Amino acid sequence: MADPHHAPSGLTHLDPEGRVRMVDVGDKAVTTRTATAEGVFRTRPEVVTMVTGDVLGKADALATARLAGIGAAKKTSELIPLCHQIPLDSVKVHFDLDEESGEILVGATARTTGRTGVEMEALTAVSVAGLTLHDMVKAVDPLARMDGVRLLEKTGGKRGHWTREAGSEDLAVDRAHDPVGRTGVVVVSSTAAARGEREDTTGPAIEAWLLERGFGPVEVHVVADADITGAVTEHVRRAPTALITTGGTGVAPDDRTPEATAPHLTVELPGVAEAMRAKGLRSTPTAAMSRGLAGFAGRTLVVNLPGSTGGVRDGLAVLDDLLDHLLDVHARGGGH
Repeated sequence: MADPHHAPSGLTHLDPEGRVRMVDVGDKAVTTRTATAEGVFRTRPEVVTMVTGDVLGKADALATARLAGIGAAKKTSELIPLCHQIPLDSVKVHFDLDEESGEILVGATARTTGRTGVEMEALTAVSVAGLTLHDMVKAVDPLARMDGVRLLEKTGGKRGHWTREAGSEDLAVDRAHDPVGRTGVVVVSSTAAARGEREDTTGPAIEAWLLERGFGPVEVHVVADADITGAVTEHVRRAPTALITTGGTGVAPDDRTPEATAPHLTVELPGVAEAMRAKGLRSTPTAAMSRGLAGFAGRTLVVNLPGSTGGVRDGLAVLDDLLDHLLDVHARGGGH
């Protein structure tokens, strides 16, 4: 006989017939319950400085976001259909600003004395506080984003004390840098290809190379040479596992890919760039003219490849032997 309280799937919000229902918590014990959640609001370092100095021209951004988070926690049952209305003993929203990285850690702790937990209240507080920060800074940084909203810890109820580090249901996997979830972006700098005057073959070649190595999804963007700075900035902000550019590495006046890349590199890899040039020199002397860079922008591997099919082929051949090791040592903190 099926358990009348639980759906066959194990999802508590489904009845035995698979219909959506609100969980009956009437038989649960009244205990003190707490939950802590956090997320990371990512913007530019100078924007965090503006937030710190309260010079955004609206209102105090942090105070506004804090009030929004507290208010959202109180309205969680109105926003999420199957959440219970619960009496909140307290909601605390805090921020940890890092002007160097351009990140604001948003945290919230909710507390109640009742029959059900306050995980959703804490998560909602973090989410809405982050959205409010986005509203406050969007005029100066429309590319800002809120990442990684997750539950960190909860106490009370039959499960007692659970933390993300110890919980078997821990889902704190950075998929962007996990071998199963690596993401890739390819940016082709070519005015002629962007205008449709010639077909680009380098972008698809790099895309295929990344897909063969387990990356997915992989995006390919073709931009005019004059737009390469904005394209690199945008995609570095999105933090894929790998950002590979092709074109714009030579000495022509409109070859600006290295200049677009350099400001974002937190760790430079000159040896990788030199190895790619050396590989190209075996077949063509003009490979020495490439000014392509390689390095990490935060946790994103960024590599500039030449715009020729041969240059791309040589660069990818060098990366073949280095890719996994680079991602493991830098992004995961692995050993040599």
